[in-house]
Amino acid sequence: MRRNSYICTIDYVAKRIGENLELLEEIAANPDNIEYGEMIDVATGPDEAIIALTNRGLENLQEFITDVRTSQGGMRQFLSEQNCDPAMIKRILADELR
Repeated sequence: MRRNSYICTIDYVAKRIGENLELLEEIAANPDNIEYGEMIDVATGPDEAIIALTNRGLENLQEFITDVRTSQGGMRQFLSEQNCDPAMIKRILADELR
């Protein structure tokens, strides 16, 4: 089995695929949304970490976003079900319109 030797931080992924970083962080907050082992916490200090994704994790993320956007209720419903702050929902949905 081949091991991943290349990962991207979630903020780089957001820029690379043109998605809202807050949205990606919200999706990544539930590890069940990305295949096990494809999302990695990278320690940046004793109590700090950033999220990174493998190439397959990036594919999972994009598939998840597509599924959410095409589901009944779409992105608004997903964010509401995650109990997101209304101001954050507004920012993410504003980016959806661009």
